[in-house]
Amino acid sequence: MSSKAKPDIKAFFDPETWTFTYVVYAGAGSTCIVIDSVLNYDPKSGRTTTKSADKVIEFIAVEQLKLAWILETHAHADHLTAAPYLQSKLGGKIVISSHITNVQTVFKGVFNLGARFAVDGSQFDHLLQDGEELTFGDLSLKALCVPGHTPACMAYEIAGALFVGDTLFMPDVGTARCDFPGGDAKTLYQSIQKILAYPEETRLYMCHDYPPHDRPEEYCTTVGDEKRANIHVHDGITEEQFVKMRTERDATLEMPTLILPAIQVNIHAGHFPEPEENGKSYLKIPLNVL
Repeated sequence: MSSKAKPDIKAFFDPETWTFTYVVYAGAGSTCIVIDSVLNYDPKSGRTTTKSADKVIEFIAVEQLKLAWILETHAHADHLTAAPYLQSKLGGKIVISSHITNVQTVFKGVFNLGARFAVDGSQFDHLLQDGEELTFGDLSLKALCVPGHTPACMAYEIAGALFVGDTLFMPDVGTARCDFPGGDAKTLYQSIQKILAYPEETRLYMCHDYPPHDRPEEYCTTVGDEKRANIHVHDGITEEQFVKMRTERDATLEMPTLILPAIQVNIHAGHFPEPEENGKSYLKIPLNVL
């Protein structure tokens, strides 16, 4: 078991990026973690705001929680993390998979970040290994490497629940794309099989939902529901069939709106680039690269 107590789970939805942030805790006054926070970013103006993260902070304050860990399931391409902002307000350590070094190496080249950008993961407070456990109060989590969408994707197992990041979506949405640098459809299929090997009643918490047919946003399903009904990878879909579908589908998808700012910031644990002589930070926009 990955936990000594039953967790409470509070989900926050950011409608601009279709992202769910989670606070996991064990009742009022307990120690908590935050998974996949959001810093709001306007691509037209380059301005950031903290409206999504402030809702998380307010909840933690009302419940009198102590923040231990600020976790990322991967280096997101569709939103900026608010991890440094949360840390500045609440403390806690920023955590990601140890394989973030692979992602940093790739995107250091994409953005030509130079010698000052380290690709050893040192921007984060802790790098998780596959199978490693972290405790927070009376709860604990176990890390599960699930690469494919990116090399550094990681799910977190907490007492009969898995926080799966972008690896899987709700059954009527399917699975993550694999065409970003370092992504691989065959690897994703194998990672999904790790998740689907859990007991059918295991709850799966999504990082995103993109609802079809005007249904409300949903963030939780089960292994059994995914095996029966996931439109991309239900029972009976072979690895070869999945790779063919995923490859053909990915070729039709546009890049996420925020991929260029998000990746630059997120491989740096959410920190902005060092200010230039005028005291302002700048992001790079590589031309004809992605």
